[in-house]
Amino acid sequence: MKRSFLGLLILSILLCLASCTGKENKGETGKKNEDSSKTIIGFSIDTLAIERWQRDLDIFINKAKELGAEVIVQNAGNDLEEQKRQIRYLIDKKVSALVILPKEAKGLTDVVDEAKSKGIPVISYDRLMLNTSVDLYVTINSQKVGEYMATGFLTKTQARKFFAILGAEEDFNMALVKEGIVQKLQKVNKKLDYIYYTSGWNYDLANNQMINLINQNKIPDAIFCGNDAVADSVIQALKLFNLDGKIYVCGQDADIAACQNIIQGKQLFTIYKPITELASLAAECAVKLARDEKIGSANYKVEKINNGITYVPVIWLDPILVDKTNLDSVIIDSGFHRRNEVYRE
Repeated sequence: MKRSFLGLLILSILLCLASCTGKENKGETGKKNEDSSKTIIGFSIDTLAIERWQRDLDIFINKAKELGAEVIVQNAGNDLEEQKRQIRYLIDKKVSALVILPKEAKGLTDVVDEAKSKGIPVISYDRLMLNTSVDLYVTINSQKVGEYMATGFLTKTQARKFFAILGAEEDFNMALVKEGIVQKLQKVNKKLDYIYYTSGWNYDLANNQMINLINQNKIPDAIFCGNDAVADSVIQALKLFNLDGKIYVCGQDADIAACQNIIQGKQLFTIYKPITELASLAAECAVKLARDEKIGSANYKVEKINNGITYVPVIWLDPILVDKTNLDSVIIDSGFHRRNEVYRE
């Protein structure tokens, strides 16, 4: 009897352990399924060397997390081939959606096509990718940036001779900015007297080119710059000849250095772009596309833009011209930069 009772007791314990083990394994399997169904957004960014892009990225990641999504970031370091490799890495990771800030407008056709062939939706962030099927383009209206730049010089100065030292020619936004500038100038029978494209957004090149122009006695009244970092490089060149503050300069992005230059009278104005709104919107759209939800909002109008092979849905946000008169209200009051940073208090 004792042996029989002992046998039954052992059998009962073994059955109980088997039952508990089965429940634990089931729990782990469930957790794995839950992880595999997470919304994971891949963000491929051209470079983080520019102040503005780090800000965009931080806002994007925080908004995505708020919406229950994770973000895998890949920084290409201003290298096209590296960006291609990194996008393929994100494709292999089976991300739910791709957001790409491209180095070159025409340089990523093959990898974007690969992503699309695997059913991964793709958003072109702030720079339009050409000749490939993109699901959405989210950006600031770069043509308006150019229009506002031209309007700023025309209304705030008596400038007659205009130079443009823009960013990389392969950046499609530069084509839009230039178009906006030219159209506004033409309306008052003025023109761009000189245009230079800064290859690879290399600010040393912008600085050197401005020095070369001055040495050749080619001196404008006003200079349109591709962004605020280019503007600062130009201002540093002008300073060497004691011309800073004597030639009108403008840029875009409202970088901290640009805001300081505006206060000091070295830069006439910048074009502020609502980056917080842009990055948050891009994150919302990426999550919606990843979850196969419709993109639509009463706050944003979806239009179309031709990228060479198709009409891409685009959401434009409007920029704001910022000079000394409204810098506090637009930049500081919004929290974009702190007062003590701008005024160096």
